[in-house]
Amino acid sequence: MLELLTGTGLAAAAGLNAYIPLLVLGLGSRFLDFIQLPSGWAWLSNEWVLVILGVLLVLEIVADKIPIVDNINDWVQTVVRPVAGGIVFGGGSSTETAFVTDPDKFFSSNQWVPIVVGIVIALVIHLVKSAARPVINTVTAGFGGAAVSTAEDAGSVGLSLSAILLPILVIVMLALVIWGFVTIFRRLEEAAKPTVKPAPSEPA
Repeated sequence: MLELLTGTGLAAAAGLNAYIPLLVLGLGSRFLDFIQLPSGWAWLSNEWVLVILGVLLVLEIVADKIPIVDNINDWVQTVVRPVAGGIVFGGGSSTETAFVTDPDKFFSSNQWVPIVVGIVIALVIHLVKSAARPVINTVTAGFGGAAVSTAEDAGSVGLSLSAILLPILVIVMLALVIWGFVTIFRRLEEAAKPTVKPAPSEPA
């Protein structure tokens, strides 16, 4: 169960920001003794991989805060985020952490399954995010996108850290992410409704 929560949290985080969960997983394995990546995923902790991910993260954070550019970035990330989701679900669900002590029992016979699950989770989150962003930019004249993007980055960090350090918190974090998206769509729906002005009263 904890392995599933770890993988789900990391994949959902990748749907918000592809590089944050990859960095959290790689840095955690490199600098924390209680996080041990399986041999097939050890490349995530390589110093050059971490540097490249760091540079890509900075570019992603900047691009996602600029109106119009963020929409183009979302199109590019339609491939990147699901791939990252598959990687972090596959790597995270089979990583030994302080709470997951025997990850080999999880998806032991079908190693491709967690990768596909991670791709699907990240893709769903990404599609919801991508659908909301153009409407947010239109309704707020471009000013709301940066604030929402910052919240998404924070959510990605929270999900990634929860998945690694305390997987049970992933349930709470996912609930907050879902609540955030629902709230945004409701407000956008209200903002899109035409305002009907009362007809002027005729003089007696």
